[in-house]
Amino acid sequence: MRIHLLLLLLAAIFASPACTEKPQPAAALPILGERDIRPRADGGPDDSVAVTVPAFHLTDQANQTVSNQTLAGHAYVANFFFTTCPSICPKMQSELLAVYKKYPTDPRVAFLSVTIDPAQDTIAALRDYAERLGVPNASRWHFARLPDREQTFVLARKFLTGVMADKSAPGGMVHSGVLVLVDDHGYIRGVYDGLNPAEVARLQTELPTLLAEIDTRAKGVAGR
Repeated sequence: MRIHLLLLLLAAIFASPACTEKPQPAAALPILGERDIRPRADGGPDDSVAVTVPAFHLTDQANQTVSNQTLAGHAYVANFFFTTCPSICPKMQSELLAVYKKYPTDPRVAFLSVTIDPAQDTIAALRDYAERLGVPNASRWHFARLPDREQTFVLARKFLTGVMADKSAPGGMVHSGVLVLVDDHGYIRGVYDGLNPAEVARLQTELPTLLAEIDTRAKGVAGR
């Protein structure tokens, strides 16, 4: 009996630290995207410095300007699409809509969908598309455009999204279904395949990690 009690006591002693151990915080997300090489003043090896997404000025479905300053202080998910896309866009936007619905009132989170077909995607077309998708207004999800398609292609590539005109492709363009997570300072912190539910689930896991990081610091400026 004494041996039995001693074994129970030892088990309790060794188990107690695990019961009281605090959960470990999630690892910080990496900074992705382009980097600048900058020489050091002391003559040492050049520094590799992460750069933010470039400055942009778009017009959204509410005919309001959307810029880096608009999104300053927010985590936001960006992607590139066009309203008449018959291939990957419906699936990609449906997956992103599921993420949007998880943050119905969270002011820290925003969404940005930029059309790669500004000739067809007028402000009215973007507004109609957003409403049909189930986004009633532009308060948190901006469906936006640049007036020039080539400028849009350049911006998409800065957001790590492949895009090109292709007359043989459905809709006349091909592009990747990438969802890009950007932080409050404009750094890309995650890239996800918007056609893969497992990748979208990873986005939903990593977004709270980024929000926790943002909560620990003052709001910044999203552009350069």
